[in-house]
Amino acid sequence: MSTQKVAVWDIFEFSAQGPEDGNPFMDVSFAAQFKLGNRTVDVPGFYDGEGTYRVRFCPDTQGEWTFTTVSDAAALNAQSGSISVTPARDGVHGPVRVRNRFHFAHADGTAYKPFGTTCYAWTHQTEAMQEETLETLSKTGFNKIRMAVFPKHYPYNTNPALHPVFEKIGDGEAEMDFDRPNPAAFRHFETQIGRLAEMGIEADVILFHPYDRWGYADMTQEQDCRFLAYLAARISAYRNVWWSLANEYDFLMDTKPMDLWHRFCHVLEENDHMHHLKSIHNGDPAKNYNHRLPWITHVCIQHWDVKQTPLWRADYGKPVINDEPEYEGTLYQSWGNISAEELVHRFWITTLRGGYAGHGETFEDPDDLIWWAKGGKLHGESWKRIKWLRALLDADVEHGIEPIGNYYGYPWSRISGGIDGADGVRFIYFGEHQPVRWTSGLPNDGGQYDVDLIDTWNMTIEPAKIIEAHVVPTTRHGTLIRGGKAEADFGVALPGRPRLALRIRPRKT
Repeated sequence: MSTQKVAVWDIFEFSAQGPEDGNPFMDVSFAAQFKLGNRTVDVPGFYDGEGTYRVRFCPDTQGEWTFTTVSDAAALNAQSGSISVTPARDGVHGPVRVRNRFHFAHADGTAYKPFGTTCYAWTHQTEAMQEETLETLSKTGFNKIRMAVFPKHYPYNTNPALHPVFEKIGDGEAEMDFDRPNPAAFRHFETQIGRLAEMGIEADVILFHPYDRWGYADMTQEQDCRFLAYLAARISAYRNVWWSLANEYDFLMDTKPMDLWHRFCHVLEENDHMHHLKSIHNGDPAKNYNHRLPWITHVCIQHWDVKQTPLWRADYGKPVINDEPEYEGTLYQSWGNISAEELVHRFWITTLRGGYAGHGETFEDPDDLIWWAKGGKLHGESWKRIKWLRALLDADVEHGIEPIGNYYGYPWSRISGGIDGADGVRFIYFGEHQPVRWTSGLPNDGGQYDVDLIDTWNMTIEPAKIIEAHVVPTTRHGTLIRGGKAEADFGVALPGRPRLALRIRPRKT
């Protein structure tokens, strides 16, 4: 029995030759058991065409592992081997998990703050355009990308797909055998996921969507489940995979009722040995999935009113990612024509209210080369400011931003403020408001602090002017008396223009 070496959170792959007759995708079972001491991990395998069967395993622990295959085909059954698992490579931190209830970290404890973008069908474009997309991503600072398994038929995205996802049985685009995955399509898809992993980018894989002319949205329930099991067997070993059950699941409810979405989650749980993050995305703002269900790890929201972020946190008790707070662009649809200034504004609001936001770019183009649909190049201005915001947070935020104050209480229904954990760096973002002095939310513990004034659009930081704390005049609200004393130890003078923020850091002694 030969021994192979693989690093923690890299991929070990075993392959063997087996039956080709009939439909191997359905007729042959293939899996492996991986063991380390008293621990056993069951990993499903998959058929990769031309008589080749594979099983992929992502080890999360150093040591000497063994494995044995299990199959109803004699040629594939009871094959064994061993793996020497070495420490993780530099820069490899493992899959992302929920940490501190509303936030994320890699498996090794390294904090992860999602700053994502959307390129639904980028893997279905020409090879040249895909290379252009990866080149763009290398410069942007995005560390997550929403991407669909199936091609998308929608305005600005009607081109033929690079590969049919299932094997062709005729000349028409929709003439496919949905019981036979096309290995070439999946090989290409997983290759791109692997390239993203090496770039430090999480692949938020969208499993279903309604925008279809090929018949993918009309597969039977059993075909849907077999597709999910097959995909999970192929890509679960990639450390950077996230599962997004759907883009706009509620637009598919006529063919995929609610119980089926629940079943999809269970299929993933049964076939994903890495237990990757799982979410589901709504179209109608009033049709949020029940994110409280235990198989959902975090909340995926589509909503323009990002000031509601604390309410979603309270409703669901999980991390909130607003992956579609609307897009920077010029499309006629309202969701695709907000300004760069507005998208950056929504990022700051979402972040300082304890959530995370997603980027997208949708500028009209005569050739329909639109980032949100196909990837390629970015033409807008928001991504530069979003990258800068990420750098600010990466420098100071360790535990995750928690909102300052009560959403319903003044001024936090309007102003956005957040603090890293209990006593870390705090930020206050004024957005459209432009006061000339400020005291609310500043420290009142007698400590020493460094306070900076941030211009969120021009990306400048300068020391803030400290002044005496503002005392709100005493006022009566019925029997309640407000004001009359300072809320903090000091105040800050402000220049009286919008899009400003404060950073307040405990002074290091």
